[in-house]
Amino acid sequence: MEPLKMTTLLDLIGELLSDETSIALSDTDQYLYYLPSKQIDLKIKSGDPILKGTITYKALQMKQKVSEYIDRDVFGVPYYGMAVPYKDQGEVKGCVTAIFPTLTNAMSVVSIKMDDIWVPTPFDEVVYIEAKQRKTYIVSQKHMGTHKYTLNEFDYFLPRDSFIRCHRSFIVNVNHIDEIYPDSHSTFTLKMVDGSIIPVSQSHSSYLRKLLGL
Repeated sequence: MEPLKMTTLLDLIGELLSDETSIALSDTDQYLYYLPSKQIDLKIKSGDPILKGTITYKALQMKQKVSEYIDRDVFGVPYYGMAVPYKDQGEVKGCVTAIFPTLTNAMSVVSIKMDDIWVPTPFDEVVYIEAKQRKTYIVSQKHMGTHKYTLNEFDYFLPRDSFIRCHRSFIVNVNHIDEIYPDSHSTFTLKMVDGSIIPVSQSHSSYLRKLLGL
């Protein structure tokens, strides 16, 4: 019996785990193979470089198995990853990475603090969330106030089909984007339905382009 090719083996593993787990194979510099799951897709393509901060990068740097949560700063969505480097004659040659969706919190509302009261607000009414001056501000269609959670904490329970990280200081609800404007730095800005202008950082622009089909 002839041995299976690596990509064939990964395809079979992906079929077994297709609902929940994405699979990535890389060398030490770039991704060689990627199979997204139904639950999470980091939009990786063969040939994409391995970026600092990813679970794959950490495993290659540490030269050992790494398992941890990664926030949206790299791929635009949070995920839980497990990455294992593989070696040839004692030298690390690449990495196999399993990517799992984060658990969505059971809450369907977020409570906005306004002075001495809290206003429960459905997720679909939230326009964007901003971090500034060490506070987290939530802007909805009806209210604006603060919340005790950080943006990174919001990453782990906001619905992934509606909310995306577009900047280190902003998470936006894609359903409330009114217009998109390109700028001179190969990125763009977002005009929200309330008239707010939200920047998209260069590190998040690639994922946003793929997600919105730009």
